[in-house]
Amino acid sequence: MRFHVISLPHTQTTKEYVNCAYTEKVRRFCIMMKSLGHTVYLYASEDNEAPVDELITCITKEQQQEALDGKHFTEAEFNNELPHWQIFNSNAIVELSKRLEKKDFICLIGGASQEPIAKAYPNHISVEFGVGYGGVFSKFKVFESYAWMHSIYAMFKNPTLVDGNFYDAVIPGYLEPEMFPLQEKKEDYYLYVGRMVDRKGLVVAQHVCKELGLKLIMAGPGKDPKIEYGEWVGPVGPEERAKLMGGAIALFAPTLYIEPFGNVVIEAQTCGTPTITTDWGAFTETNPQGVTGYRCRNAMEFAVATEWVKSLDPVAIHKRAVSLYSLDAIGPQYEQYFARLLTLWGDGWYERK
Repeated sequence: MRFHVISLPHTQTTKEYVNCAYTEKVRRFCIMMKSLGHTVYLYASEDNEAPVDELITCITKEQQQEALDGKHFTEAEFNNELPHWQIFNSNAIVELSKRLEKKDFICLIGGASQEPIAKAYPNHISVEFGVGYGGVFSKFKVFESYAWMHSIYAMFKNPTLVDGNFYDAVIPGYLEPEMFPLQEKKEDYYLYVGRMVDRKGLVVAQHVCKELGLKLIMAGPGKDPKIEYGEWVGPVGPEERAKLMGGAIALFAPTLYIEPFGNVVIEAQTCGTPTITTDWGAFTETNPQGVTGYRCRNAMEFAVATEWVKSLDPVAIHKRAVSLYSLDAIGPQYEQYFARLLTLWGDGWYERK
């Protein structure tokens, strides 16, 4: 199979962009597809650490920096009317024309912001291969969780009238276990990793730890975040991120909205660290109660969870995460999905080969 993977106009496909879940998904998707023997073309910026057959630069780092204008890359807008998006999309469209063959896949990660690319090639199969956002547009989508798939389906119609799509799929997030090594011995702190905004549960983590007098470390990008308790260390790179996760008694991920997936949960679990989350969204799939951590609905439950997590086995948590979310586990799921799409060039749903 041949994949044309379109990255984002404001990041580089390197581990240094670990704070951008979508860029990491692009980098890791390329690793998986190449390891399975497929051809991968990557349309991105100048720096790249993913194994690909060809890197096609669609925007320069200088153009990116001008577009960001001093902002952190996690603050970048997804809007194809912005100049840097137009530069990136236009260049990707031109470069695709030089390489596309009949049964190739165009793999998009920017939602509606990359719709112009799909529209330019209506006779090819364009796939949104990591849907953790609301601005979907394509006929073929891979959602990060069943919770998010059902949320998106219901978003566009009366929920009682929604039909499923046989050519969508659910494939969870994925990671490289070696980036998040198991650490059995925990230190005396709890951890929050994510954007420093209320809707990610930042205030919940602070409130619980303050009430109980627990040490809280917070890591992630943010501009003038609301810090009423704990230590904020700012954005962290991959090594420091893994070190913080491995040493924590537990990771707080009390997202207030319906979480599409939440990569930090499986990253912490791969380190053998339990997770304390809210009780909705993807957490109902990634954080089984009393197995990898606890899902909570009020202050008392969060408080009790900070103690109960200490009885959970870091080795068992680590093994479960690796078995479910490693590239070796997820790659074949993507391969099976795209093989299903290839049948559309034949008998489609009725294919028996």
